[in-house]
Amino acid sequence: MKCVVCKLGETREGHTTVTLEREGAALVVRKVPAQVCVNCGEAYVSAEVTRKLLQSAREALRPGVEVDIREFAATPV
Repeated sequence: MKCVVCKLGETREGHTTVTLEREGAALVVRKVPAQVCVNCGEAYVSAEVTRKLLQSAREALRPGVEVDIREFAATPV
């Protein structure tokens, strides 16, 4: 697909790092599958991957957790 940010590059399958923040807590997820622009590096994550990221965030960002860093898993543990 054509990148909507730079409008020049095409995207290819790759990986990105996603940071989610809520109420002072942060979840960093590495190696998230995404479509990545070869020109500017903008990453696009599918709806299914987004659903899994948000589910992971609900589980990880519980009271007392300030920072959680993990690798993306197709099915959260």
